[in-house]
Amino acid sequence: MKLITALVLSVSLTGCAAIQEWIPSFWDDNQSAKIIDIRQKAHNIDCTDVITQKYWSSALARDIQWFELYSDSKGSAQKDVLRMIEPMKKTVAEWDGRENPSKAYCELKKKIIKVQADKAANAVHWRF
Repeated sequence: MKLITALVLSVSLTGCAAIQEWIPSFWDDNQSAKIIDIRQKAHNIDCTDVITQKYWSSALARDIQWFELYSDSKGSAQKDVLRMIEPMKKTVAEWDGRENPSKAYCELKKKIIKVQADKAANAVHWRF
């Protein structure tokens, strides 16, 4: 009987640890402000020339890095936020790493980044 109780208890505790990863994190003023900065930059991207594009891609990459480092510093309860910005981080990194992106490439990335930033901002602001 003790063996069964120990087995059930260990399975229960392991299950709770796995569920904690999917519980939303709590409201944070700094994250909320930074995600709006990211969203504003995404909506204001100027694709006129390579130098201007480099400015916007680098600025977005820095803001995303700040958001990621800040969230990571808060601990494991922020895994939901880190998962949320991962697609945007990849999109910006691809654009920022490109040597001579065309205007059309920039416009496509802008559309994608705007959608990703809007979704991330919405999710960050709907936390308790």
